[in-house]
Amino acid sequence: MQDETDTEQTAGNWSWWPSWRPTSMSLLKSAEAKILACIQNDIWSRFVTLPNQNRIWTLKVTNKSARKHKDEGAQTPLVMIHGFGGGVGLWIRNLDALSHSRPVYAVDLLGFGRSSRPSFPSDASLAEEQFVTSIEQWRQSLGLERMILLGHSLGGYLATSYTIQYPERVSHLILVDAWGFPEQPQPQLEGSGGQGSEVKRVSPPRWVKALVSVFRLFNPLAVFRAAGPWGPGLVNRFRPDFKRKFEDLFDDDTMMQYIYHCNAQNPSGEVGFKAMSESIGWAKRPMVQRVHLLPPSMPVSLLYGALSWVDPSTGKTVVQIRGKSPTSVTLIEDASHHVYADQPEEFNRVVESICNTVD
Repeated sequence: MQDETDTEQTAGNWSWWPSWRPTSMSLLKSAEAKILACIQNDIWSRFVTLPNQNRIWTLKVTNKSARKHKDEGAQTPLVMIHGFGGGVGLWIRNLDALSHSRPVYAVDLLGFGRSSRPSFPSDASLAEEQFVTSIEQWRQSLGLERMILLGHSLGGYLATSYTIQYPERVSHLILVDAWGFPEQPQPQLEGSGGQGSEVKRVSPPRWVKALVSVFRLFNPLAVFRAAGPWGPGLVNRFRPDFKRKFEDLFDDDTMMQYIYHCNAQNPSGEVGFKAMSESIGWAKRPMVQRVHLLPPSMPVSLLYGALSWVDPSTGKTVVQIRGKSPTSVTLIEDASHHVYADQPEEFNRVVESICNTVD
């Protein structure tokens, strides 16, 4: 793997956090390296420096046999954007399979993972714009003309916002259990009717409920930082599912350590997320109010986990709003919010099939 200058990032205004918090960018780098060692294809990794000197940590994965085929470079690249609290390492089950016929890029969003952690404005639209601008500056820096853009959860919300602003750069938009689309329902008065027709949804997992209770007063992940040396244990307690999702790849706490070090760093992206959020589950600027701004010719594919706490009926709403525009909804069985990790083979098959419609 090839790194651009890989210096530790400074704590800035957050240096007052307890020094006994057992994390650092070096530990995050080590945990990520152990994960990425599982990749069989060629991998190129580096920091992409933006005009404002912020840096976006970037992976490019290509098929080892691609060099033998002259037309390989003509394939539209797939760009993958993770969700809240995630990073490039979470795509470990997908990078090899999806890079079979085209280059795949995975990035740490600005403010997350190993990317720069600048300050974010408290205004929802300005915070969203800072994320989107960083994606466009990243694209410009790499010289990508067009891409298939895939976003999971928060990444899906930002990918949609990006596509609205820069539609000429996106060949196909793939949204995986996207966050922030529906409008927050108004609470019904006690005794009001209409509840009998509601579809029962999967209850949000315990970690989501815990974050909701913290969210109103603090940044969403503050508890993991404030817990100091007990932080890794809290990650194991609140997210035991992550260890299970990857247990056939790692027989230790590699993934839990990665998740912890991604989220125990100085808060940045989560500050931007909080600015954009009404609460953990709802956006201040619901994307369903803006999907009509996507070009009518833009293909959009929405993927949902059948067991996810994200309501897949929003996908049907998007289909209705877009009318005759090419829009599809796919429900992946036995998958929760992290569709790509729960059912990686089916996820990879569906995404590759979508990519093949582009070229």
